[in-house]
Amino acid sequence: MPVSPCIIVLIGHMGAGKTTLGRKLAQVLGTKFIDLDAEIEKAAGCSIAEIFSKHGEAHFREGEHKVISRLMKEEACVLATGGGAWMDKRTRDLIRKTPHACTIWLHVPLTTLHARLTHSRAKRPLLREGNLHDTLKRLATKRHPLYAQADIVITFGDETVDEAVKKLTTALESVNPVQKVAVTLPSHHYEVIIGPNLLKKAAFYIRPHLKNKHAIIITDSNVAELHLATARDSFAESEIRLDVICVSPGEESKSFSTYQRVMEDVLALGIERGTTIIALGGGVVGDLAGFVAATAMRGINFIQIPTTLLSQVDSSVGGKTGINTKAGKNLVGAFWQPQIVLADISTLKTLPRRQLIAGYAEILKAGLISDPELFSWCEINGADLLDGNTAILTEAVKRACSFKAQIVCADEREQAHQGGRALLNLGHSFAHALEAEFHYDGRLLHGEAVSIGLHLALSLSVKMGLAQKDDLKRLDSHLKTLAMSSKISELPATLSAKTLLNHMAHDKKMRDGKLSFILLHGIGQAFTCRDVDQTLVRELYLEEGCVD
Repeated sequence: MPVSPCIIVLIGHMGAGKTTLGRKLAQVLGTKFIDLDAEIEKAAGCSIAEIFSKHGEAHFREGEHKVISRLMKEEACVLATGGGAWMDKRTRDLIRKTPHACTIWLHVPLTTLHARLTHSRAKRPLLREGNLHDTLKRLATKRHPLYAQADIVITFGDETVDEAVKKLTTALESVNPVQKVAVTLPSHHYEVIIGPNLLKKAAFYIRPHLKNKHAIIITDSNVAELHLATARDSFAESEIRLDVICVSPGEESKSFSTYQRVMEDVLALGIERGTTIIALGGGVVGDLAGFVAATAMRGINFIQIPTTLLSQVDSSVGGKTGINTKAGKNLVGAFWQPQIVLADISTLKTLPRRQLIAGYAEILKAGLISDPELFSWCEINGADLLDGNTAILTEAVKRACSFKAQIVCADEREQAHQGGRALLNLGHSFAHALEAEFHYDGRLLHGEAVSIGLHLALSLSVKMGLAQKDDLKRLDSHLKTLAMSSKISELPATLSAKTLLNHMAHDKKMRDGKLSFILLHGIGQAFTCRDVDQTLVRELYLEEGCVD
């Protein structure tokens, strides 16, 4: 059951069964039942039909809103609303802002509603005139896009009351509250929305951020097969023109050639300054789509829907976009912040464990940088996270995004000479060198390279006398427990220390010809260091299994 106390708000068309099911649901939950229409009649001293007849619908809606405002102060109840209550924006906003309220749309097919309402339309002001079927269809066209914004959507047919209530209680048992992380920059603000089944309501979250009625989804073929239909269906009853551009999966798509092709496709769709680019996919899609958005017509709106754990906790937040070149990774790009980020935890269920591990490395990185409490949380919950526990995944993404948002807000464009956003590169100087040696061909995922990079960064810190060996043992023990990569010797090839150092020399973190390392004084104590003897790095590589 939802966390008690809770206000469960039932919405939907007249005839959907809100009163009947609401009354029974309240009995099952052991809470009180409130019928909104009855409360309005009590307050007005006359029937709903009389209010409509004497004062009109506008007057009725005003009174309805006042009654709902009062009822939202209840501690717990099941509230059955009228069919039009949810259509009032003030009322929707009021219910959404009530922290302990949960909305459920009782979705019933129009044919079923028609049969139920045929003999009772005389009692319903909105159904008295005209053809009943046409009236219901018109109401559905107007109301369904807004009903779909409910926290839970359940479709009912010919179930008995007991069967329908069972569907309601089952849905309530599985619901998880949406989490939000605010990213507030000097010139821009957006939210990271985290929770399950967000794709099903993507249009609800995205539509307020569209400047016009045209959006372009950029995705890859793997993600399209799994999630594109769900995203598109959420827009089905809107007037939004939704185009799709698909690229090949993998790091190879972060290239000049793919960027050029996608940009030509975007321009061929007749975009305007009000068009929005939506990235649906992992970090590659997000980086590529973000760079397209940043450069098309000198910048158009951009929305992130990350579908991998790695992209949810890292690349989708902070505004870094870009593509790779022969000289190195992410050397061409732009800072271009999204309007909103939808981190749908349900999309992670389609990922193999290897992809979850790759994303988990970035969460662990956040704890190592400056949040020892998060690192400890990972030690306790890491196994459940990798087993796909929805609540643990939601909490992990929220913690990691909160951590990154804090750093990004303090140093949006990585301009701080010490600390700041540069700390997010912990382990990345090593990781990017390893990725370059494997030519971004999928044998080594970015998160796997980061996992090894974290080990190497702490090993170098210990080698330089900056950190204790016990910290390194603690990190390595955790990585080993979860079967995560930590040693170069575990990789499927023998690497050259000289070659890896050469890759590091082309890293974008070079300053005045010197590579900036992020090192550690201990777990949760990262800092920027430019006084690293390259000989020590070479020795470390050799100790880790590289050849000279």
